[in-house]
Amino acid sequence: MADRVIIDTDTATDDTLGILLAVLSDRVDVEALTIGAGNVAFDRQVENAKYTLQLADAAAEIPVHEGARSPLVKEHEHATQIHGEGGLGPDLVPETDVPSAEGFAPEYIVDAARERPGEITLVCLAPLTNVALALEREPELAELLADVVVMGGNVHTAGNVTPAAEFNFWVDPDAAKIVLDELDVTLVDWGLTLRDGTLDAAAEERITDAAGDSRFAAFYETVFQSDPEPDATVIDRDETLQPDALATAIALVPELIEQRGTYAVDVDEREGLTRGHTVVDTNGVTDREPRTDVIESVDTDGFRQLLCNTIVHGDPDRSFE
Repeated sequence: MADRVIIDTDTATDDTLGILLAVLSDRVDVEALTIGAGNVAFDRQVENAKYTLQLADAAAEIPVHEGARSPLVKEHEHATQIHGEGGLGPDLVPETDVPSAEGFAPEYIVDAARERPGEITLVCLAPLTNVALALEREPELAELLADVVVMGGNVHTAGNVTPAAEFNFWVDPDAAKIVLDELDVTLVDWGLTLRDGTLDAAAEERITDAAGDSRFAAFYETVFQSDPEPDATVIDRDETLQPDALATAIALVPELIEQRGTYAVDVDEREGLTRGHTVVDTNGVTDREPRTDVIESVDTDGFRQLLCNTIVHGDPDRSFE
């Protein structure tokens, strides 16, 4: 289990729940949020992160470091069709007066890892640009970090941004390739989210019933509201997918993991139809070192209880007393 975490995020709808889960838990100390290019316009992501910390009464204690404003090599389109133009659904566009912390995010990651070797887990909810840039600055980063939990990729399943690729790896496949080559990663992929990382109708009902009393439930209702316009943000409120909260939950509560496997994993960084595709050598047919810990099954009920108690009660640890 992680003791200290840095959350690298491109803060939009589901990122916020991962942030709240970690910040409100007594299981870890959140050292900082670092922001990288991804879901929506960069400055919106920064404000969304600060607003989420304010919601948890943690903006004064947890710094926000701004990082890479674009991928290493490739250009990308934002995911505004999923998260809304500002990242938090069609209505919420926060403006905070919280200042960003000094220091470029990749440099902060390196400095923090050097200062506390073996203590910090990176929880990566964004494209991996900041982490790749940190590796460029500190080639021994793998020896300094406790773990690197990555939400990204699509292991033997279709992608969510193209038929071949999941969004985070598609945005910066060059960075994803570097990180998977150089670091021992715990990988939480899109396929795992589809199977084990959802809030179902029963969870939705719990949250809706609590929205009048819980500021976190009210926030969820705003961010994940249904939108009838077919060309706007559309959320299926019978079941919401929570990839970033799932990755965060696994970092905080590893006992949720039911099945895992260690494999050689690579990412197709080439432009074209297969950009960002995740290649996983589950049969050991290559000579590549198996170093990526792929999470293959999670306790779905336990995850839902953890996340619901975060949203309804502001207390993720309540489930595991």
